[in-house]
Amino acid sequence: MASDFRLKEQLPDLTSQIVDTYTSVGTINHLGHCPLPSYDVVVSSLADLKEVIYPGYQRREGLHIGNVTYHVGDLIDGLHDKLTTQIARALRHEERVNTGKGDDDAEEIDYEAMGQAMAIEFLKRIPRIREILATDVQAAFDGDPACQTIDEVIFCYPGLDAITVFRIAHELHRLKVPFIPRMMTECAHKETGIDIHPGATIGNHFFIDHGTGVVVGETCNIGNHVKLYQGVTLGALSFPTDADGNIIRSMKRHPTLEDNVVVYANATILGGKTTIGHDSVIGSSVWLTHSVEPYTTVILEKPKLRLKADTPGELTAEANYQI
Repeated sequence: MASDFRLKEQLPDLTSQIVDTYTSVGTINHLGHCPLPSYDVVVSSLADLKEVIYPGYQRREGLHIGNVTYHVGDLIDGLHDKLTTQIARALRHEERVNTGKGDDDAEEIDYEAMGQAMAIEFLKRIPRIREILATDVQAAFDGDPACQTIDEVIFCYPGLDAITVFRIAHELHRLKVPFIPRMMTECAHKETGIDIHPGATIGNHFFIDHGTGVVVGETCNIGNHVKLYQGVTLGALSFPTDADGNIIRSMKRHPTLEDNVVVYANATILGGKTTIGHDSVIGSSVWLTHSVEPYTTVILEKPKLRLKADTPGELTAEANYQI
């Protein structure tokens, strides 16, 4: 059956109805002369940064000590330009949101110069980012008996990918770059199922095993040599509000994990006052809202399994088993 072209006569009216909502529901559209950071460019910058951090593992093959300087130099030059523009856009947008200034008022501030200064400072931090990521790679290799080589960690482990993006985004967050760090970590969240807020503080030798469903909140403080399994949530216990009922955003809401803590699958640890002491183990499916001392093991009491067997011609047999 052919399309009825007469029905297309409705489209101009439908378009007008949609455009009318850009005024009546103005909170979910961005119209004007102030461009936002580009999601595609931010993702492209992440890919370039991973190429710099893990040369030879990502896109370019045949790298060696004789040509890697040219390759990395070309990437860094491009990153300078991309990050300068994107950070400038983010700064300009934040100023408009916070002050209500229009595009003309914002012209008084040189956002491009501010963006360039932040981009250069961030690029200076890449050597340190590589150093701490090397400890994360080693932690994954040491902590997973199924892993055969360091190369396997870098190629295959979604936990490392999420941690890599977090380490990058965290440095931008420390520089007070708005918007872009969250864009980066949410990109990793979409790809890996691991949600780490760029504001979290995480020490060296950090390992997320399997990873899907892990959540690490903004004000988490995680020490060195910490290991999380899939489904772990380090979240907020509640959201305190001010006298006007608005959420207070500047206080510590998420837990602290000291050095050498292991948290097993699907455990939930909540609250800004909750501290897991060093060398502790939190068992699977534990729900924890209070602190525990160092060298503590927290587990659920062993549940009972109920098995029901139906045999043709016989009465049903039931048994309870202690795990």
